[in-house]
Amino acid sequence: MAHYLKVNQTASTNTYLSRLAATLPGGTVIYTPSQTAGRGQKGNSWESEDGKNLTFSLLLKRPPVKARDQFYLSEAAALAVVEALTAAAGDGFTVKWPNDVYWQDKKVCGMLIESSLDGSDIAHSIVGIGINVNQERFLSDAPNPVSLINITGREHDLDALLRQVCTRIEGLVANLGDENARKDLHQRYMAALYRNDGQEYPYEDAGGHRFMASVAGIAPDGTLTLRHNDGTLHDYLFKEVRHIINDTVL
Repeated sequence: MAHYLKVNQTASTNTYLSRLAATLPGGTVIYTPSQTAGRGQKGNSWESEDGKNLTFSLLLKRPPVKARDQFYLSEAAALAVVEALTAAAGDGFTVKWPNDVYWQDKKVCGMLIESSLDGSDIAHSIVGIGINVNQERFLSDAPNPVSLINITGREHDLDALLRQVCTRIEGLVANLGDENARKDLHQRYMAALYRNDGQEYPYEDAGGHRFMASVAGIAPDGTLTLRHNDGTLHDYLFKEVRHIINDTVL
């Protein structure tokens, strides 16, 4: 069961939790109504109006996967958010590889998972998540933000949604020691994957080259395989390829 600790304000819940990780039990959740310097993937910042959104970090200690398979934690966290948001606001939510959550072509959630390794095992992982919930206007230059209130036209209970997400994450992670559970999780993740419908979409690689491709698969280490429009298969690690949406690279 998760243990919830509220901090009135902090720069980053991930940073806050990482300082205390050795002394806190697994399942600890640090959350705050005011995160002043939230961190995202690729060094991005995370805009969040005070008291309007969810900004929190969940501590997982000794999760039942090896370090080489830690992408299962990313799958579990992303899928938990998709399922919780679908329950709260209806259909249309997907996972944009590796673990952003989208509603249609707009970003509603970002996450940053940081792990401390102990040889081939994971000593602990900190799952940092930001979900746009009740913020109606976004002032940063982020190209495509959306919130639940934008989607549904009504405010949502932050505490209830926080508990829904964390309960789902813990439930999915607890089963990862079972091979069949891992296979099931991966299948559900792929079914929820953004633009994984067999069609070709525009991408841009790290060198700035743009091409059309479809999703061919994702490996246990998170490597994305794309089938280019010439039929060839190419593997990409995180940061090596990005989606293009309305001529914007994301």
